[in-house]
Parts: sequence; structure tokens; C-alpha cells
Amino acid sequence: MSERRSTVRGETRADIWLRRAVSVPAIYLGFAAALVTAPLWILVGLCVDLANSFRSASVRTGLMLVIYLGCEVIGIAASFGYWVARMLGKNTSAATQSYDRRHLRLQRWWTGTLFQAAIRLFRLKIRAEGRAALDRPMILMLRHTSIADALLANEFISKPYGIHLRYVMKRELLLDPCLDIVGHRLPNYFVDRESDDPREELAGVVKLLSGLGEREGVLIYPEGTRFTQKKRDRVIERFSEQGKLDMVDRARALRHTLPPRLGGALALLEANPGLDVVFCAHTGFETVGRPADLLDGSLLDREIAVRFWRVPLADLPTDETERTEWLFERWQMIDDWIESNRSA
Repeated sequence: MSERRSTVRGETRADIWLRRAVSVPAIYLGFAAALVTAPLWILVGLCVDLANSFRSASVRTGLMLVIYLGCEVIGIAASFGYWVARMLGKNTSAATQSYDRRHLRLQRWWTGTLFQAAIRLFRLKIRAEGRAALDRPMILMLRHTSIADALLANEFISKPYGIHLRYVMKRELLLDPCLDIVGHRLPNYFVDRESDDPREELAGVVKLLSGLGEREGVLIYPEGTRFTQKKRDRVIERFSEQGKLDMVDRARALRHTLPPRLGGALALLEANPGLDVVFCAHTGFETVGRPADLLDGSLLDREIAVRFWRVPLADLPTDETERTEWLFERWQMIDDWIESNRSA
């Protein structure tokens, strides 16, 4: 694996330690408070769920929060232990590779535990198609609509096939200590979506393609943010104000997704060192854009449908104009798939 670590443009070591000085204690205090007050919030949650004929999910949401905080506590402690062991050990290539493997296993455990907890607590049913396309490295372009869909790549790609994906993530996720610590020790890139220098951000994204191992790939969310109807309306309004009528038409044709932001996706396709591209569509998580959305029980007993499509390297367009058109066509395909599966 490459020794290149993730970068956050413009961030200093002091910024990192100051952020963690707040986020890490907050996680431990939150976990302790959740355990100490468990009898109270479980009792209150049971009353709320009973009043709603158990169509709400107050207790289940509380338990999911405790599991998340517990994963954070364990992840922070484990990553600290790995760091201490490395400081006390020899600085060799073998030690670096072992250090990386430990963090990869920790990442897969953290993600997998949260996903399986959600399945069991909310009685989810998972239906996945196109899994045969996932046994080889790739550039993965994933639809984004929920706090939960970030777990899909680990469940269907990293865990069963041992493929490590380097993530393009929004900078706001650095507030999560595990994502902050482990995310910095593995090759990822945290994008500043409000950056005044987009070219530097794109350069950071493209660097993820450097030094890829035999079982590595890159994951990006082309929409750049979670889909909501309000965001879709704002995108259409912005295109209209800018006089981009062709983009207005394309955005209006998408009923369940935002039009892909072309910068990061096209930059990865331009610098692609020889990877196929895989697209991932899913539906069922739309009701949980935020953690608080779990409370109303809308996720209970849901079927989560997931679909993957692999496009071989030989079939990828080579011209930027063709890539743009191709990307929109693929995103329209994803949108149409979501429409047909939601209707079904």
C-alpha cells in the first residue's frame, strides 16, 4: 500500500489537535452519559413508542446511538494503541504495512458493525444486484441520499472482496473522531466544498489515484451532497439564474438524484490509471438524511434495494465532452432505476 496519507488543504497540525481536543472527549462523555441515563431514556422511549403503537423507533434509535458511540470509543482507543506501538517499534517498511493493515481492519470493523446493527435494530431487508461486478478494483461513483449509504461500499466491496477504497469525503466529517484519525492515516481526501481554490481541491482528489495497490480503488459521491427535494430545486434555480438552460433540463429530468458535480468525477476519469468505473444506485434510505430521522420509525422493516453496474475501461469515453454526456446519461439511468424500484 502507498504510504501517502490523506490531506486537508490549509489545515495545520494545531488545527487537528484543537479539533480532537474537543471531539474525542465529547465522544467519551456522550457514551458515558448514554450508559448512565439508559434506564431513563429507555423508559421514555418505550412510552413514546407505545403511544405510537410501536410505529416509531425511539428505543431503537437510542440503542443505535449507543452502538455508534461505543464504536467510536473502541476505534479511538484502538487507533491510539496502534500509534503508540508504532512509536515504540522499528520504523521499517514492514512496520508501516502492518500499521496500515491494522487501520484497514479497524475501518472495516467500525463500518461493518454499524451496518449490521442498523439491519438488526430496524429489521432491514437488503436486496443487491450486480454484485459480480465488485470483485476487482474500481472507481466507484455512489449515489448519496442518507447517513447510511456511506456504509454500503464496505458491506458489498471491502468486506467480501478485500478491496480498499480511498474515499473522497466532505471536510465536515472531520468532526467525527474515528473518521478524522483513521481517515488521516489512510489515503483519503477531505474536500472543502466552499473552497476559494477549487483547482487545489481537485488536485487533492486526483492524488488518490497515485500509488494504488492491486486491491485498491477510489470512491466519490458525484452529487457532492445528500439529495433532498429542496436541494434539487435550488440547483435548478441556480442553473436558471446562470442561463444554463441545458443543465436546467437535465436537472429537471432527475427526480431522485442531484445532477452530478462534474469537477471531481471528470478529474478522476481524466487521470484514471486504468480502472473500470462502477456505479451504485440504491433506494430505501431516503427517509434518514439525519440521525434524528430514525425516530419516526420510517426505516422499520424497509427493503433496501442496491444495484451496481461496472463499465469496463475499454468502454469509457476519452473526450471530456463525451465524458460529460456519458456521466449524465449514467446518472439518468440511476435515477430511472430508483423510480422503477420505488414504484415496485
